[in-house]
Amino acid sequence: MDEAELTRFVKALADETRQKIIELCCCRWLSVSEIVAQLDVSQPTVSHHLAILRQAGLVKVREEGKQTFYTLNQERVAVCCGQLMLKFAPQTSLGATLRDSLNPRA
Repeated sequence: MDEAELTRFVKALADETRQKIIELCCCRWLSVSEIVAQLDVSQPTVSHHLAILRQAGLVKVREEGKQTFYTLNQERVAVCCGQLMLKFAPQTSLGATLRDSLNPRA
């Protein structure tokens, strides 16, 4: 993962509305209208935030007819969080474990 991708990930997570959307989409598929119904924001605002999450690779998208459904891309979240650990906390025990698992010794 390059610096630009990691920056996009962090910026996507920095917004409170996007955090709420991520929480809602964790472990289930939701349409835009279902997300709007659970948040106190308009449909265009939700669509805007979903576009940012898509660009960061944080949501998976499924088209069904005229509706679009979203779910959290948990694997991408895990990879990005791991990259943050390696970058900013490499000397912690968790950072060392992660580094060792990614670079096994022969």
